[in-house]
Amino acid sequence: MRPPLKIFMLAGESSGDRLGAALMRSLRAEYDGEIQFCGVGGAGMLDQGLESLFPIRDIAVMGLTEVAARLPTILRRMKTAREAVIAARPDALITIDAPAFGLRVAKQVKPLLGAETALIHYVAPTVWAWRPKRAEKLAKIADHLLALLPFEPPYFERVGLSCEFVGHPITEREATPDAAADAFRAEIDAPRSAPLIVALPGSRRSEVQRLAPIFGEALALAAGAQPDLRVVLPAGENVVEDVQALTASWPVRPVILDPRGRSFEEAEKRKRVAMRAADAALAASGTVSLELAAAATPMVIAYKVSTLSAAIAKRLIKIDTATLVNLVSDTRTVPEFLQERCRPELIAEGVLDLLRESSPGRAAQIAAAETTMARLGQGADKPSVRAARSVLAALARKHATMRAS
Repeated sequence: MRPPLKIFMLAGESSGDRLGAALMRSLRAEYDGEIQFCGVGGAGMLDQGLESLFPIRDIAVMGLTEVAARLPTILRRMKTAREAVIAARPDALITIDAPAFGLRVAKQVKPLLGAETALIHYVAPTVWAWRPKRAEKLAKIADHLLALLPFEPPYFERVGLSCEFVGHPITEREATPDAAADAFRAEIDAPRSAPLIVALPGSRRSEVQRLAPIFGEALALAAGAQPDLRVVLPAGENVVEDVQALTASWPVRPVILDPRGRSFEEAEKRKRVAMRAADAALAASGTVSLELAAAATPMVIAYKVSTLSAAIAKRLIKIDTATLVNLVSDTRTVPEFLQERCRPELIAEGVLDLLRESSPGRAAQIAAAETTMARLGQGADKPSVRAARSVLAALARKHATMRAS
């Protein structure tokens, strides 16, 4: 039996919570000894036994103006997290995505923790897309980095930071059987003869509030051409009340999948079934594009941030697509309607094109989805298992260095 470990984890949003939950589960399976977890997480990590210091929704904010509006709360939560890490003096501090929160905490506590704590960041910052000098800054904070995309490690290794591609967690999800998708359609009264759209306006309140009205108008226009159109909307626990309020006036009323009262795993499975059952998706930009690729569901991506956030991002971003499927597959098959092009009439045209079985765009997206999943590690060991092994190896190196010194 190996000595007990204390691991402090900081997740800042829903996607990080999912990563954290899977990592906790795999660390327990891979480590021959007791592990105590503490920190900040959401429903998934709570299901794995974490007692979160505060609700993850308090810090799940994106966009410069949006962060500014919530800054007092975020700063208070940062102070709470910082004090808790110092008090815990863990073997490892694992910050998961959300670098604006997690890495700030890590930077502040690093001088106070000493060499016995390994600082590990999970999800490489997108230095290949914007602000490449972040790699050098991260190298001064973290001891080890877990990357989700296969082309990321060289960006960090060249500045001296240990980095390992562990695969993307989307590849370890079980495929949804056709029978389950058919049963779901029957449950929500969406026969195969009726086109079904899965709408995904985001997991943050700011996203949902900005995008839901646009999505509603776009789907109303699409329904004008397809009167039997059905819509299903899987809502995140943090935004379900906003979704209910904002979609109440939609001409095409969606079936809202409310995760409250269900376990995290049950709610996630239900969302995956909805994606698989749908003929096409209308989604916000983000990792949801990979979830849709895993379900082989063609998609339209639409996104809009504040004018100020968009102006700043336009000057910094160095890639020509905001969709990970386009990036990983090295194609541009997924249509994007961003900022000034995030207009209902354009979005509706994109959705309607995907509903045509003979659409070249639909066929190209399905092929790109297969390529994407293969490049992300489908068929290899589960990413959460690879991530757990990478964490434990980093801890072993840390302990070996300490003994040598």
